[in-house]
Amino acid sequence: MKRTRILSWFVLLMLSIILAFPTQAFAESKVYHVPIENNVEKGLAAFLQRAFQDAESHGAEAIVLEIHTPGGFTDAAEDIAKIIKQSDIRVIAFINTKAHSAGALIALNADAIYMTSDATIGSAGVIDGTGNAAELKAQSAWITQMIAAAESTDRNPEYARAMADPTVDMSEYRAPKGKYLTLSAAEALEVDYSNGIVSSLQEVLAKEGLADSTVINMEPTVAEQITRIVTNPIVIPILLSIASLGLVIELYSPGFGVSGIMGLSALGLFFFGHLIAGFAGYESILLLLIGIILIIAEFFVPGGIVGIIGGVLIVLSLLLAGADFVQMGYSILIAMLIAVIGMVILMKFFGKKLHMFNKLVLKDATTTEEGYVSNVNRLELIGKKGKTVTPFRPAGVVFIDGERVDAVSDGSYIDAGKQVEIIKVEGSRIVVRAIEEMEEL
Repeated sequence: MKRTRILSWFVLLMLSIILAFPTQAFAESKVYHVPIENNVEKGLAAFLQRAFQDAESHGAEAIVLEIHTPGGFTDAAEDIAKIIKQSDIRVIAFINTKAHSAGALIALNADAIYMTSDATIGSAGVIDGTGNAAELKAQSAWITQMIAAAESTDRNPEYARAMADPTVDMSEYRAPKGKYLTLSAAEALEVDYSNGIVSSLQEVLAKEGLADSTVINMEPTVAEQITRIVTNPIVIPILLSIASLGLVIELYSPGFGVSGIMGLSALGLFFFGHLIAGFAGYESILLLLIGIILIIAEFFVPGGIVGIIGGVLIVLSLLLAGADFVQMGYSILIAMLIAVIGMVILMKFFGKKLHMFNKLVLKDATTTEEGYVSNVNRLELIGKKGKTVTPFRPAGVVFIDGERVDAVSDGSYIDAGKQVEIIKVEGSRIVVRAIEEMEEL
């Protein structure tokens, strides 16, 4: 009986411990699998931000970044590197099959790197939009980022530097001065830039002791996929150009049609993508709406000031919505240039007119054919005679049929009290000549 009581108390004690610490007793190991594919841009950074937050909220033991990218934009790569550094979760880079340029920086910030046998890492030189080497200031900042990433994960920073700096001589790895270093899987393992060569994600997990973990595959949502496209710095000026050109064509078209829908859709896509990515705030949307309202109000309020303010607010909303102020400025200038070119083509080659402004333009004309004249034409006075009231030098006043009439002489001086005859009437100009002179002639 005593033994049974002791056993009962022991079972109760164990149950209490288990119930008191349920998560520790039955916690399931989770690993988040996050793909990094195609170009690295701001939309990808927004997707990774969500993935890391989700992993942290669900107590993931590790995050595996499966990398297959030729590179991308350095500012986006720096944002992703910051996300990795700020995470308390172990981050594993699985390079399948390349981590070049921006992808190399992302991989170097991971706690561990695994590569497939045909994978490569490196070739991280900074180039500008024309494909040439970026300015020295940008290159220096990028090289420093690469070195810092290697140092933060206890890797030899010289190899990271050689990946971004062509002045470093790495001839033993096919990268003499003037070339960027790119390491194969075997070479990366040799210089401790890789923790192993693997063939699959399962093998990565096995090497990390996570083979029994539940793998949660993160995929970008449809909204995030759209965001990745519309926040690409190459796509932004194209999108804004479509918006501006579509709206310009609509100004020259009666009613509201395809071009207007196209322009508004492009503008809507721009703000939708930047809002999802976290770049555009509600203040940008508010400025856009106010700007549009002011431009519409310009059709009813003369002066032009209201429309100008509306246009400025729309440009400001675009600048605030962009991830990079300077890059957005260039994109807006390109869009404006294309809009101006479109207006010139429509007016010069197609003879289009601004139909939307028809209601603001006075179309009626007070022509002579319709009976409108600017003054009374006194043709009935021709041939009538009168007496000058004042001297004509050459203008003066003549008294004709009991009426004082302003007139001018035909060029000669006429004294007051002289007999004159009206010889010509041109609108309000009445010409007289002295009768004595006519008789002498």
